[in-house]
Formats: sequence, C-alpha cells, structure tokens
Amino acid sequence: MFIKDYISKDYPAFSRKDSIEEASDIAKEFGYSHVFIVSKGVFLGGLSQSFLEDSPEGKLDSLNIHYERFAIIEDSSILDSIKLFHTFNANVIPVISKEEKYLGYISCDDIFNEFSKYPLFSENGAILTIQTTGLHYSMTEITQIVESNNAKIYGTFISAIKEDSIEITLKISNENLSSIDETFERYGYTVVTKHYDDEKEELLKDRFGFFQKFLEI
Repeated sequence: MFIKDYISKDYPAFSRKDSIEEASDIAKEFGYSHVFIVSKGVFLGGLSQSFLEDSPEGKLDSLNIHYERFAIIEDSSILDSIKLFHTFNANVIPVISKEEKYLGYISCDDIFNEFSKYPLFSENGAILTIQTTGLHYSMTEITQIVESNNAKIYGTFISAIKEDSIEITLKISNENLSSIDETFERYGYTVVTKHYDDEKEELLKDRFGFFQKFLEI
C-alpha cells in the first residue's frame, strides 16, 4: 500500500535546459498529462502537456513561474495519490523523498490496477448506499446488520457528509438482500440507492470517478 512499492522510472524527467517542444513530444508519446523538471536530482515542479503545447518555443526554464509543485512522498499510502490525480487533472504523479529528491513516478493505471485486486472491486455483489444522521452512524452496527442476514461486506466508504446526515456506500454479497433492506430501515437507516443486478458492475468500471468518493472522507 506504500507509494515506494509502485515507483516507475522509464518516463524521463527533464532539466531546465531541455526544450519545451521535446518535453511536450515525449509526454505525448508516453500518453502522460505532465512532465517533471529536476535540477541536480531535486524536484522543481511539473508542467502539463497541454500547457507546453500552447507555449512558445524555448527552454523549460522560461516557464519556471508556471511550475506546479505537486508530488507525493515515497512513504505515503497509495490512497493519498487519489486526491492529487483529481486535483491536478493528472494521470501521472512524481514521487519524491522527504528531501525532495526525484525518485520516479506513479501512474493512474498502476494505482487502479492495484485496487482492482481488492474485493471491493473484484467481487460480484450488490451496491447499497444508506443514509443516517452523524450521531447515529456506527460501522459496528452496519456490519452487524449485514452479517446478521448471512451476507458479507466486501468494502465500504463514506460517500457523502452533509450538515445533518451521512451516506455510506457498501459493496455486499448477494445473499438476503431484501432482508438487509428491511433491517436497515428498521434500525432507522434510509436506503438511498441500491443496485442488485450483477450486470450493473459497470458502475465500478469508471474507477477514477469511483475513487473520487474517497475525497469526501
């Protein structure tokens, strides 16, 4: 789960003296959203490929006031990368040490491929979103409701936090789904959405959009 276990190094970083055109062409060749600039091994910042395309000819150093200072530290969790991918509209993120040494990069595909192995995404099942008040929220109680109906929880996350309520999305096995609905309602939860048809697994295929829900936590 640590970033350092997913670092790649085949995508080159650039020096300030490299040309804008060369950096843009290489980013396009790799299909990556950003290029990364380093000096003596230290990370200076990134520039989006689309910005490079619209920039006049010259050296990357001429764009230094536009460098975006986003990166992730090697000891971070892969969960920490999700917000960066979203915030900077990136499909690649630089990895640095605590001393800001450039170590390589991680890509969206690397992270999503890892998460696709988890039961939350790999197992067939039902997707259920329930709502309750913040004071009433109890993961222990939610787990007991599901398991008391002989079903299993494959994964759960908080999908929305509002002033007077909280929404929790569950991925559960397909056993006794009607009973689970009734039990949640009996305990004061509102069932907001439910998808019980296995064919609706395409709801999870757009993984980036799905992961963005973690930003609500």
